[in-house]
Amino acid sequence: MSIHVALRHVTKYKYDRPISLGPQVVRLRPAPHCRTPVLSYSLKVTPEKHFINWQQDPQGNYLARLVFPEKTTELSIEVDVVADMSVYNPFASFWSRRRSVCLSNTIRCWCMSWSRITASCR
Repeated sequence: MSIHVALRHVTKYKYDRPISLGPQVVRLRPAPHCRTPVLSYSLKVTPEKHFINWQQDPQGNYLARLVFPEKTTELSIEVDVVADMSVYNPFASFWSRRRSVCLSNTIRCWCMSWSRITASCR
């Protein structure tokens, strides 16, 4: 059973006169290596006249670099995410695979050691 969670983030700036905005870096996107599946993602930026370049940092996280060519009186960034919050046991696959491998390796090592001990006692 899973639960779908909708998240919404809104950042708004209003200015009393038109200003030039420098490049803005937005880090509001889930990491591609996260275990929570992202069902939908949307990024809405105002003013609508802008350039967006998606980049990745050294850790693999997404960055949106926004450049605004014209002056504006408002900056608005809206992010909507829907994620699937299913129950996940991070050790389930690890233990099921590793248990048999570790147990067989332990038995093999123990048997090899026992055969050496019994051979040296003869």
